[in-house]
Formats: sequence, structure tokens, C-alpha cells
Amino acid sequence: MLIGLLKHIVYPPKSVGEKKLSEVFSGKWVVITGASSGIGEALTLRLIKARANLFLIARNEEKLKSLCDKAQEKGCEARYKVIDLRQRQELDSWCETFREELPNVDFLFCNAGKSIRRAINDSIDRMHDFDRTMDLNYRSMVALSLALMPSLKRATGRIVYTSSVSSRYPFVPGWSAYHASKCAANAWCRTARRERKKLGVKVQIAYMPLVYTPMSAVNETYKKLPAYSADEGACVLLKLAMSNKFRYKPWWAL
Repeated sequence: MLIGLLKHIVYPPKSVGEKKLSEVFSGKWVVITGASSGIGEALTLRLIKARANLFLIARNEEKLKSLCDKAQEKGCEARYKVIDLRQRQELDSWCETFREELPNVDFLFCNAGKSIRRAINDSIDRMHDFDRTMDLNYRSMVALSLALMPSLKRATGRIVYTSSVSSRYPFVPGWSAYHASKCAANAWCRTARRERKKLGVKVQIAYMPLVYTPMSAVNETYKKLPAYSADEGACVLLKLAMSNKFRYKPWWAL
């Protein structure tokens, strides 16, 4: 009971009306990374109901195909790309053709992410931990944003980045790779916001609190803490994308 009360106060319920979603997203082209699970999957399912056209990006082809089938049954256009966004060469090569594949993009949700907790002293022989985390949380977002910038500009589109509220607080031990990658992405988004008039594209950041997803499930501590569901996390992103705000942050993130 106490945990339920705490969750309601710290994590007030999040929802978004289907009518409003349809008004904003119906017929629009939406690109989603990390679309096969967690927040990305919940976001995809919400947008299918809103009859958005979808381009889904993730590593799980079976799940991506299933989601695209659901979208097409609803009359939406839907495509997908199976790719590991941590693989720089593969990503860079694909980005060269991706911009031609979607001449107009209304929304780019950069939602794919990697969380890792490891002390620096335990990472002496694990530079790849930093490379992979940076490549997914930061570099892939920048690469896709740059590749789709002409398409987004033509549609006066938006880039919505899923960040972490933890990047706004004093850093705790064990999260050096994760926080470094998120802060790099935050800095890029904040700079892009300042260049908005030249870019012709709106950039937004969601400083997300804890959300129950397969990524967070590997941490036993998180299972005991209050958090949003994946669908509530998706609602946070959608409400931000429909607003004129630059960022979302929980009310307690002073």
C-alpha cells in the first residue's frame, strides 16, 4: 500500500487520448529506434492505433515484422530495418541510402538505448563497454538525425530523444559509461535546439525517470522501486512530441 501511494505521488499516471493522437499523427511518417521492446514497442502500438505510417528500427526481426503486420492491418504504411546501431560501419553505410528511402519524415523518436553499470576500476580491460554504450546512446542518434535532417526539414519535423533524469543529478559510482553517453546526447540536442531556425527541425529531450522495461529488468534493485510502465513511458514521449516544450522532466527533478 505504501509503495502504491509512493508511486502515485512520484510517478503520477500518464496517458494520452487516442483522438488527440490521431489528430496529430494520422498519416504522418514516424521513425522509431528500439521499436521491438519496452518503450519503443509501446510507442509503436500507440501509433498504430493513431494510424501513423511507421519505419521501425531494432535488432529483433521477428518482432519488427509482427508490428509492421499489425500496422498494415490498420491501413498504415509500415517498414522496418534490422540493424545493430552499435555497428558504426553498417550504420553509416545504411544512412547514406536511408534519407532517399524516406523523403519526408515528421517525427524521429531516438529511443534505443543501452544501460550498463560497472565501476571504472572493473573496466580497465573493457574499453568496448564505453564504445558500445556511446555508439548506441549517442552516436546512433546523431547519425540518424543527420541522415534524416533533409527529410525532417521538408516536413518541419521533430527529433525526440529519450534521455535519463539521472543525467541531471550528481553522478553516482558505477555509471560512468552510461552517464557519459547520455550527457553527450543531451549536449547535442541542446545545441541543435539553439540552431533550430537554421535546421528547420524541432529537437526535444525526455529526461525519463525509471521505466519498467527489459533493459531495467536486469537490475534487481529496480524491481523494488516505483516506476512507470512502458506504455506510460510512451505516453510521456508522445505528449512531449505534441507540445511546444523543449524537454520533459519529472516534477521532482528540480
